[in-house]
Amino acid sequence: MSLLAIENLVVRHGLLQAVRGVSFAIERGETLALVGANGAGKTTLLRAIAGAHQPTAGRVLLDGADITGVPSHKRVGMGVALVPEGRKLFVQMTVEENLLLGKTAGRPGDWSVERVLDTFPNLKPRRHAKTGHLSGGEQQATAIGRALMSNPELLLLDEVSLGLSPLVVDRVYASLQGLISSGTTIILVEQDLNRALSVSDKVICMLEGRVALEGSSKGVSRDEVTKAYFGLHRKSAGSVPA
Repeated sequence: MSLLAIENLVVRHGLLQAVRGVSFAIERGETLALVGANGAGKTTLLRAIAGAHQPTAGRVLLDGADITGVPSHKRVGMGVALVPEGRKLFVQMTVEENLLLGKTAGRPGDWSVERVLDTFPNLKPRRHAKTGHLSGGEQQATAIGRALMSNPELLLLDEVSLGLSPLVVDRVYASLQGLISSGTTIILVEQDLNRALSVSDKVICMLEGRVALEGSSKGVSRDEVTKAYFGLHRKSAGSVPA
């Protein structure tokens, strides 16, 4: 049974249909890269999975259970953690205080402040610093660490590299690689196609709210993904060889 299954999901912003009949599944331990141009529906889809935006049709299944109507705070307790675009940290609180907020979900597991600091060593000397005084990379690491503190089954990462320098992105992705190797199930929204394809098992390219291309990250070329990105690739979902 898939850890997460999305069935014919439709999500609206008022009259705008931002997600249009999207379906896919992700297995436990897999990493799925979600790519597409601005406005393609990626962030809306992640928010719908996290429970922050209620769909108008379709279903979200977690371990076979229908969680479509479950509110976001209860989904955290069920193992779904979202790292939102823009990080959304409490800037007057310290790194450690922000991390401890992730424990309020009450899920048992191995993640602790010390383990997060070991995973993101750049945070160790900043442990007691207010997050509003951190660099972009340190803030991103704190946001990911806060999500990990909830001991998630599924980690949703929205625009991990947004606004960061290439060197800082390298450091963040080096830490993410450790999470991926440990078997954490991840859905990653990323604009950098090379990075997205290099760390993921599967890739989905969205266009105008729909799945324009879906397949194994090793089975598609950057050119195929680029064509789907700009609407030049009209193969249906699942038609790319794995």
